[in-house]
Amino acid sequence: MLPNYDVAEKIWNPPMPLLFQWTYGGQRTPVSRQMIRDGLNEVLKRTGLTDSVGQPLDFAPHDFRRIFITDAIRSGLPPHIAQVLAGHSDINTTMGYNAIYPADAIEAHRAFIARRRSLRPSEEYRTPTNEEWDAFLAHFEKRKVSIGTCARAFGTPCIHEHACVRCSLLRPDPAQRARLAEIRDNLIARVTEAETEGWLGEVEGLQISLAGAEEKLSQLDVQISQQQESVDLGIPTFREIVAHTTTVATPPEPS
Repeated sequence: MLPNYDVAEKIWNPPMPLLFQWTYGGQRTPVSRQMIRDGLNEVLKRTGLTDSVGQPLDFAPHDFRRIFITDAIRSGLPPHIAQVLAGHSDINTTMGYNAIYPADAIEAHRAFIARRRSLRPSEEYRTPTNEEWDAFLAHFEKRKVSIGTCARAFGTPCIHEHACVRCSLLRPDPAQRARLAEIRDNLIARVTEAETEGWLGEVEGLQISLAGAEEKLSQLDVQISQQQESVDLGIPTFREIVAHTTTVATPPEPS
């Protein structure tokens, strides 16, 4: 963990695990930018490589950032993931670093998806049968219950054995508030009767249902109050805009 001076921001950064560091004078210090550039130039000079017009290659450290993003996307990495790795706030900046055409990026992304699918069981991508499709559609038809809508996921069992008042997945319908209040009152009467008769086991179950009914009523009251609450948007009315003025016509003077 070494501190370093940011020449662009003109500030000292807090200690961090710098990638390029070495021991100089018996002390760990960051490798300077100029030393990294000199090292690159020395390596390129010894390789004898040239560009398309025969000139010696000239690389800056930032060029390797572009090479990395280009190679990553060409290898199938989705562009939005490359954006996160590069730390860009805008994906267009990432695509600007990417030295390939958009069509190549799309094809690379499709190839990546195809490779991912090949690793998953083929059973997950088969065409559903008519019976399976009918069962899927029937699930949404059966989500409508007497006092609202069931938000239970497809193919999952009902853990409350269709005691919807107890279930947190029930989305009560505001139009059924009166029916829900009737259920609440009935549960209160049944709890009183069970306590009088000494049916302790039944009392516990009824109290759970009663707590669920009261919670659903509270949800409905909040929902209804939010729907009925008016919000002042600060829009002036017609009376405030137009001043009430009356113009009296002056009769012409006799000639």
